[in-house]
Amino acid sequence: MDDLDARLVELFAAEPRVGVLEASRRLGVARGTVQARLDRLAATGVVTGWGPDLSPAALGYPVTAFLTLEIRQDTAGGGGHDAVGAHLARIPEVLEAHTITGAGDLWVRVVARSNTDLQRVIDLVLSDAAITRSSTVIALATQVGYRTLPLVRPTRPAGR
Repeated sequence: MDDLDARLVELFAAEPRVGVLEASRRLGVARGTVQARLDRLAATGVVTGWGPDLSPAALGYPVTAFLTLEIRQDTAGGGGHDAVGAHLARIPEVLEAHTITGAGDLWVRVVARSNTDLQRVIDLVLSDAAITRSSTVIALATQVGYRTLPLVRPTRPAGR
């Protein structure tokens, strides 16, 4: 990414509905240049979507929890990361799941309508027989929300 790409991404991150023509005016480049850059950023996977960012809390899911799952690794018994991942993808309250290193095999972020509802969500997650053990922590507050924009212009150590 060059400086124009970074400025373009920053503009659309701040104002997603700005439009190509207005972006070209603000950045002082041709409309075709803006469109070509956006197309390239999307084609290379740098920009992964243009949809709205949603707030689970505003949608009625104010509780966030993180589950660490241990899973059976034998695929003959229905275990394995892919099978459990497919199970988790069918649960609307599962926001993301990642294969991890360390204690546990999968890390799962879930949301719930209340602490009581969280038990229902956990029970849904654990209904897959391939999950052999789990631990749960409940988020109390968000100190830094999910973000990627700082990566557009990362700070570099002095001397580089």
